[in-house]
Amino acid sequence: MNFRKPSKIQERALPLLIRDPPTNLIGQSQSGTGKTAAFVLNMLTRCDLSTKQPQALVLAPSRELAKQILGVVQTMGRFMEGLEATIAVPDPSKRGQQYQGQIIVGTPGTVKDLIPRRQLDARAIKILVLDEADNMLAEQNLGDQCKRVKGFLPKNIQVVLFSATFPKHVLTFAEQFAPKANVITLKHEELTVEGIKQFFFDCDSEETKYDTLVKFYGLLTISSSIIFCKLKTTAQEIERRMIADGHQVAHLSSALEGAERDKVLERFRNGQAKVLITTNVLARGIDVESVTMVVNYDIPELRNGKADPETYLHRIGRTGRFGRVGVAVSFITDQAGWQRLNDISQHFGVLIDPLPVNDWDAVEERVKKVIKSSRAGRSTKEMQGTEMETDGAQS
Repeated sequence: MNFRKPSKIQERALPLLIRDPPTNLIGQSQSGTGKTAAFVLNMLTRCDLSTKQPQALVLAPSRELAKQILGVVQTMGRFMEGLEATIAVPDPSKRGQQYQGQIIVGTPGTVKDLIPRRQLDARAIKILVLDEADNMLAEQNLGDQCKRVKGFLPKNIQVVLFSATFPKHVLTFAEQFAPKANVITLKHEELTVEGIKQFFFDCDSEETKYDTLVKFYGLLTISSSIIFCKLKTTAQEIERRMIADGHQVAHLSSALEGAERDKVLERFRNGQAKVLITTNVLARGIDVESVTMVVNYDIPELRNGKADPETYLHRIGRTGRFGRVGVAVSFITDQAGWQRLNDISQHFGVLIDPLPVNDWDAVEERVKKVIKSSRAGRSTKEMQGTEMETDGAQS
């Protein structure tokens, strides 16, 4: 898999994860630094391959992320004879079927329903992993479902929580969910992903914003790009207008059925669709190596209208994976959007540079310069698996 040296999170987390007796872990690290490989390796190490009874359970907030984690399990465990990993996401074709395999990867709602129906035997499960744990525990519905699932499991399980972000109030809840855990956390100013160049366009109206995005299309297709919108209706409308204008784009949101979402993401992964318009459903965890640019068509915001730095960080983390270079471009059209972007900039202590809406030669020159350095080949950082130092590690 081209892992030559552990990243910092792998170096710190793995000894804590795989030692005996098993202990709980809360791990925080920047996007694209190999968290998935760390918790998958722990599960593979602890699986008894002589039985197909489920022994490790991973919960993820979306079907797309669950399928991606399943792929990592299958790749890392491909030489383990007898290993079976099973996906547990909404699927009408599997109604009433038994879910077997040493490792189950699923979404909280589906798993919550399967265990009481005895379609998933939880009696031998010894590891529970929550990926994107802050999102899972902070969202009331997901948090309730995760607590219900944990309540069905044996009391002495190892609980592992991983995410790129852990706001203080969520970390307190996480420590209750995973008691007596080893904790690896980061200061928030260390969280911005190294190697991602961040820009913004200041547009005077929504129509100017769309026109600027269309002009930007040629740069988006140099490699693969993701456009994030606040609402699925916005994502659908941009897709409709851009296709009508002759551009090749794809849309993925909760407006699509599961099978349709799978097809769209597969087209994006294999390069058939180079520009993907989506919502926050893909903001977390999704790893597509070819993505060099992320566009915040709408600045992420909380329900109270204030800036959402955590979602911003997860969105831009879809590029710059494992030390590579990437570009993040945000669009603002009013004072509220400007304030949100400024708050995000101050939160992480980073500079977000303006791009001129009326000087396209200058825009192309600045963005292509970054993309060119990204396409010049994988950096030595990637090959070495480097990551910023983490602070506050407790063992």
